Amino acid sequence: MTDIFVVRNQLGHYWGKSKTWVDGSIPRSVMRTQHEDDAINTLFELSSKDIELRGEVIASVLTERGDPVIEPSQIPLLEDPELEEEYKNSECQNEAQASVNS
Repeated sequence: MTDIFVVRNQLGHYWGKSKTWVDGSIPRSVMRTQHEDDAINTLFELSSKDIELRGEVIASVLTERGDPVIEPSQIPLLEDPELEEEYKNSECQNEAQASVNS
């Protein structure tokens, strides 16, 4: 039975209670909602701010402690927003270079 819903991005990171992406290693920090509609609305708001976002709403159950049962991301978080912007820009440049070379 599904107890809650969480939002996960294409890197396997989860939307956190602190309004930032978290890797899921601390399940208590992941934002969760009892209603799928609320999670879908959150994902919609996030994707309207970040057009590169490819997210999904994941159904999960809760442990006895009330934490969601989720799989932590294997991709590390970029802590500094400037580094994250540089990472996105370098990915775009790599994609553009690859399309030019092909």
